Amino acid sequence: MRSILHARVFCGVILILYLFCSNILPVFATNNIIDNSFSSPEQKIAQVIDLYKNISNDESICVAIDLMKGTKGDYSRQVILGNNETNKPIKIVYKDLSAINPAYGKVDALGMKKGSQIYIYINEKNRNAPVIAISAILSHEALHQDKYNSLSEETYAWTTEAIVWGELVEQYPQYKDSLNPLACREKTLKLLYEKGGETSKYIKTIVYSSANYQNLPETSPGFSVL
Repeated sequence: MRSILHARVFCGVILILYLFCSNILPVFATNNIIDNSFSSPEQKIAQVIDLYKNISNDESICVAIDLMKGTKGDYSRQVILGNNETNKPIKIVYKDLSAINPAYGKVDALGMKKGSQIYIYINEKNRNAPVIAISAILSHEALHQDKYNSLSEETYAWTTEAIVWGELVEQYPQYKDSLNPLACREKTLKLLYEKGGETSKYIKTIVYSSANYQNLPETSPGFSVL
């Protein structure tokens, strides 16, 4: 079994946000099969659960995947559906990650490949996160579909996550004030993205300075230096 761990310690992100973005005022305040004209993503449940039954039997995950349509995360959605190196849909579940390894307890999500099957495990602690936060993190995680990783790949994945959150919170503004830890992470990434002039400038700084990524090469297949 080959595992790919993508650590996400929120307090570290907050510290770097303070250091780099202390002059930002807090922001609290397509060809779809599914009808997206809902005021709440949860209203999609009845329509989407059957579409994504080969990926997950969890309603919130199915809705989160469908919300990725037409966003920056649409490519990741296609990867989840099977457009990946295995040509199989990725299996996605909530899981107590500390049961895999105690060190994974604070990780928001991780990908594992067992034989020819890719899995994405979302930390059980995020089960009650806003569904658009799950969309954002899946947009990140699905980009890691092979055994290779790099600083550039992580930078691109974190930036994609920030953009997807921004796109979806604009559509569903009821989540913009959420104090859920995963939502707070997404809001922080969005602020960093905006602080960098809608580029990966500050997100790249976080990735390149992270102790979790110090052994990664700068590039990997499909991901050049940003």
